[in-house]
Amino acid sequence: MKFWKYTLLMLTAMLSLFGFSACQDDDDYSLDKFAIEIMTVVPDGSTYYLRRDNGEKLWPFATNCPGYNFSKTRAQVNYTMLSDSIPGFSHGIKINWIENILTKNISPYLVAENDSVYGTDPVEMLAMAIGDGYLNIRFAANFGNTGIKHLISLIPTQADNSDPYTLEFRHQAYGDGALYAAEGLVAFDLSSLPDTGGKTVDLVINVNTFDGEQSYKLAYNSDPASMYSEPEEVISSDDISKSIH
Repeated sequence: MKFWKYTLLMLTAMLSLFGFSACQDDDDYSLDKFAIEIMTVVPDGSTYYLRRDNGEKLWPFATNCPGYNFSKTRAQVNYTMLSDSIPGFSHGIKINWIENILTKNISPYLVAENDSVYGTDPVEMLAMAIGDGYLNIRFAANFGNTGIKHLISLIPTQADNSDPYTLEFRHQAYGDGALYAAEGLVAFDLSSLPDTGGKTVDLVINVNTFDGEQSYKLAYNSDPASMYSEPEEVISSDDISKSIH
């Protein structure tokens, strides 16, 4: 059943993976201006900084989330620019809010156990892009009211890894019902893929969607600096972080 269509169809035309900026201008630092972006949280001793997909490093001078428990992860960040470059960093910022994104490695190929472990339940792909060495995917799936956590995985397509740049996105619902649809956001670390040697190659993602098997092709270069594109608009999705892992 495609419950996702009834709740999400009006949103998909406006969805993007990256950031919505509200009058944010580097030349005009005002506390009433902000931007929302997906970035990488980089631990730095007893604190952390943020790295944008264009390689810029942002230092959090101030934060509205003093108890944030940081780790190496991707996060969606609402921030306000406070200053131009400071030693070692492109800008100083204030963090208005920060929310971690489910961040995972590519899972191992399990041969005959792939389906039983990683599942074959369908999803709807809403957006997909590469940034800072991560594959970011926004998807929709059906959920029940059982409290069962679904499993989201990215796996190779061959045991011998003979085609390392073709991967499968998997969804394991563990038999959960289909009472409502919700969106999810996940980031996969691509650093385990072979070095492309400075070249850009096709990264193919195979997905079991509500309309059957689909393949999505993205340009991939193992040098993160070569994969950057300016963020576009984002519409925040329902938080289902407690329902997937």
